[in-house]
Amino acid sequence: MKTLSDHPMDDFPVRPLHFEVEKLRPQEMLWSRTCPEFSMFINALGLHVPYFERYLIRALTKVRGRIKDERLLRDVSAIIGQEAHHAKNFVRLNQALATRYPKVPKLEAGARDYFAEHAKHDSLKRLVGYTAGYETFTFLAGMIVLQNHDRWFADADPVVKALWVWHQVEEVEHGAVAFEVYQHLYGDDEWYRKRMVLEALTHIATETIKTYTHMARVEGWLRNPFRAVRRLGFCGLMLLRLLKSALPVFRKGYHPRRHPMATTRQDPIQIAWRRYEHSGGDVLEIDHARMAEIMAVRHGGTSAPAA
Repeated sequence: MKTLSDHPMDDFPVRPLHFEVEKLRPQEMLWSRTCPEFSMFINALGLHVPYFERYLIRALTKVRGRIKDERLLRDVSAIIGQEAHHAKNFVRLNQALATRYPKVPKLEAGARDYFAEHAKHDSLKRLVGYTAGYETFTFLAGMIVLQNHDRWFADADPVVKALWVWHQVEEVEHGAVAFEVYQHLYGDDEWYRKRMVLEALTHIATETIKTYTHMARVEGWLRNPFRAVRRLGFCGLMLLRLLKSALPVFRKGYHPRRHPMATTRQDPIQIAWRRYEHSGGDVLEIDHARMAEIMAVRHGGTSAPAA
């Protein structure tokens, strides 16, 4: 078996996992009973994600021939593989969400058309720059979600929980690739990269608020003005959290690899999940017992988890 790298961003693998999210019933879409607002936020945030991931695949495939660094070429191939499997799973999750939220198909079609058109017409520099800008936030969201696992996932549907843990672990793993591709090709234009970060955040916030508001209305959260302020406020606070976590991105000399939460010392769930999956553990459903087994791998309690 190939050795697992210590740093999550070194030599990361492609994992062709399939999560059975289609089994979710309409009444189960707020799958985190610990924090329903988080369920809604991440559902809303994720609605347009598969279509950005297809945009990323087109962008990085298009520039592969211009990359001379062998390690970076390997990482580009790996991120393309990871994102392809993300997109497949999240399209199916969107189909499940559509059974509960009637505007989801229209919102999803808008996201699909937006990224498809931009993938066709954006310049090469914008393809790479916008991809790097967007990946800034998928990377940061990965770290934020894993850091708050116990707060948001304590009582959650085991399949959807497993899907999001996998997705966030891999977003951290390939969190430096688009940045490094931009630096490799256009590193002398730092202002453009920073502008793309702001444009990406604006788009993420707009799409998430629009979808979250629709879902909140369907769930009846907007009938009481006091409850509406509190629950809509959760969405706003999460977006502000993303913005705050992105401030280092604008500093001179920034690199995602040097973010403290991307190191093996700072992220126990990522360390444990990667080791558990690498040793053959079943990560397609994560309940309390499975999470305890996963964490035991990090602490040396289990060397060969049962599949």
